Amino acid sequence: MHLKLDDNVITAASFTGSGCSISMASASMMTESVIGHTEDEAIHMAHQFSEMVQGHDHETIDEYGDVEALAGVAKFPARIKCATLAWKALERAIYEEKMR
Repeated sequence: MHLKLDDNVITAASFTGSGCSISMASASMMTESVIGHTEDEAIHMAHQFSEMVQGHDHETIDEYGDVEALAGVAKFPARIKCATLAWKALERAIYEEKMR
């Protein structure tokens, strides 16, 4: 996970890696959706995404881009970790950045 920050706002995001189609699609959608948001907003987005793919009540995340297309993952519990992997990496990257 690579983030570029300018005054606490994510101005660029990318990832390197490989995985199943769900994890790759989720990572791609996530990098697009967090650009222009603050670190705290991105963490909130990650929490809402996690709630969504687990089938829990969540805020409408239409403004996050295409990520709502992954809501159906909730029907396949074995794939939830695939969908949330990049979002967990995002949370970790932000945490590590804040600890610097």
